Amino acid sequence: MDLLFKQQQKICNYKDDRKMEVLAVIGGFKADYAIQMNTIMGLYKFPQLTYGAYDAPLRGKTVFPALYQMSPRETALHLGIVQLLLHFEWTWAGLIVSNDDAGESFAQILTSLLAENNICVAYMHTFGEKIKYWHEDGMKLHSMVHQDMIFTTVNVVILNSFLENVHFNNGAGHEVLTENGRVSAGYDIINWVEVPNGTYQKFQVGHISASHELTINEDAIVWSKIFNQTKPHSQCVERCHFGQHRMVQEGQPTCCYDCTPCPEDMFSNKADAVHCDKCPEDQYPNENKDQCIPKVITFLTYDEPLGITLVSLAVSFSFITFFVFQTFLRNWNTPIVKANNQNLTCLLLISILLCYLSSLLFIGKPRNATCLLRQAAFGIVFSVAISCVLAKTIIVILAFLATKPGNRVRKFLGQKVANAIVLFSSLVQVGICTVWVSTSPPFPDADMHSQTGHIILECNEGSITMFCCVLGYIGFLAIISFIVAFLARKLPDTFNEAKFITFSMLLFCSVWVSFIPGYLSTKGKYVVAVEVFAILASNTGLLICIFLPKCYIILLRADLNSRKLLQGNT
Repeated sequence: MDLLFKQQQKICNYKDDRKMEVLAVIGGFKADYAIQMNTIMGLYKFPQLTYGAYDAPLRGKTVFPALYQMSPRETALHLGIVQLLLHFEWTWAGLIVSNDDAGESFAQILTSLLAENNICVAYMHTFGEKIKYWHEDGMKLHSMVHQDMIFTTVNVVILNSFLENVHFNNGAGHEVLTENGRVSAGYDIINWVEVPNGTYQKFQVGHISASHELTINEDAIVWSKIFNQTKPHSQCVERCHFGQHRMVQEGQPTCCYDCTPCPEDMFSNKADAVHCDKCPEDQYPNENKDQCIPKVITFLTYDEPLGITLVSLAVSFSFITFFVFQTFLRNWNTPIVKANNQNLTCLLLISILLCYLSSLLFIGKPRNATCLLRQAAFGIVFSVAISCVLAKTIIVILAFLATKPGNRVRKFLGQKVANAIVLFSSLVQVGICTVWVSTSPPFPDADMHSQTGHIILECNEGSITMFCCVLGYIGFLAIISFIVAFLARKLPDTFNEAKFITFSMLLFCSVWVSFIPGYLSTKGKYVVAVEVFAILASNTGLLICIFLPKCYIILLRADLNSRKLLQGNT
């Protein structure tokens, strides 16, 4: 208070016979002291230089326009502590701070930084008196004053301007006081070592620069005997191994966690991983979940047992179908061939043969051509086959009705009616396939997720709706054929082909009803195998049920292949 008055008789440790006016004050070790002094001195813009620890509340130039802090900011200290802990992999630490505003501020900032770097505060202890270590290193007070005579011709305003722009280096040549009164400084990392006589000596083992860069020489560190001269371990739990990740325990800090194996499709190739990572799409985790390995490319091939079996069946039944076709051609004019509409029979056999061959498009590596053709070819050819069966059944019924006196159905027994039924029924399927191929055609695709460790090369159907329409239409024709044939099953023996058609359609419907759950429940190349098997099974049902009895009579019971026997029950 005495500094503000002219007499100035009681200034401690200050004596000036010339009675100079006070131009600046150095003092205010603690922040609350500095604030109290500045409340009065700030009104007169008296420069006030504080040499205590840096306090953030004192940095505002609006409230404290003439206050200058000579100690460095603690930002480098906060970040340096974090870097030091990370360097030694210490994630479980205690915090000791002073029981005042500065200690609380320091703890808040440091705790936040520690949390951002996954370092947990095991406990925090406060004490009453703030402990500060002030290392001058040549930073002498008179370096700021230089000579008393300097201030004889300057006023307070000029002095403030000078202090805001002064640069000051300490005795080691490091810049300490920078522009605008900001202080820049780093920190030395000191290793306190107990010597045999029971005292301690300090050794510098590292440094944290003002730009927050950490350098440390681990070889120069002498650890305490308590730790057996080795780096101490400071973690809440043991580290997680490769293939594991942290799972924080409920109600515990993030540093206290359980080590949980990585999920099925993820891996971890570093210790103490916070989370597991996904492998690239073309790779999958190994058994230990600690690295990714390439997936195996798979598709239904011609040279694997399953592919060989399906190809063998398709080719074998193709030869059988061709043999049956040749047999009917050689016996073209026999009664049993004539009695069952020769043209429809030949068209049906050709359709069955093409169905067997179309199944081969499903085997092998999917390509643009095979993906585009296989479903459309199968759908159209199989529709032609079922249309032939439907036409034969309708002709059977019309033929029976024509035998009744006065019935005018006889005029519909010509080949034109049968051809019209086959053509119309087939064109509907052709239209569906044309819309499918033109709007959303099938294409080669790679399924990387259905089976672990495999990349399944397959044909993407493009539009599942159109695919279902193709199969649905075939099923519709089969059901109509079954109903018509079932109604005609008790006709006289001359037209008993309806019985075999009924059984073949029943077998056909059973196969494709079983196909649906099988198709939906299988994965990978076995989906293709299920569809190929369904094609072969339903196709074989038509071949056996309709043509086996006729071939039996033609080849083994030629005595029954006579017009007289066929008309026996007319």
